[in-house]
Amino acid sequence: MTKATSSAPSQRMLRVGEQVRAAITQVLQRGEVRDDLIEKTVISVSEVRMSPDLKVATAYVTPLGLPDHAAVIEALNRHAKFIRGRLGGQLRQMKYMPEVRFRDDTSFDNYKKIDDLLRSPEVQRDLDGDGEDEK
Repeated sequence: MTKATSSAPSQRMLRVGEQVRAAITQVLQRGEVRDDLIEKTVISVSEVRMSPDLKVATAYVTPLGLPDHAAVIEALNRHAKFIRGRLGGQLRQMKYMPEVRFRDDTSFDNYKKIDDLLRSPEVQRDLDGDGEDEK
């Protein structure tokens, strides 16, 4: 029997990713990471994508209220091993504790671009048409 070569994540990857996301969120909310930048910034963890072997977790985060996210992402990656250690108590069921990598979540920027396009005069003109041309 051949293995399906789908790029879509499996149900297990999605479930574990959500569990890791919740655990990372709790670690950040409790202020367990001793870094001034991380402690004073509200960080939203929007998604965690797991590798197929569940050994690598890529967390997509957005520091709220900051124009430049690079410094916060760098600080989180600096403390990734500590955060990984703190996840152990909440993810006891996992055989291997995943390596955590933090990336900037750009999906909100994409949503803003789409919203701006939908509000543009050209699109509004097309949407406001009375349908006179269609007979």
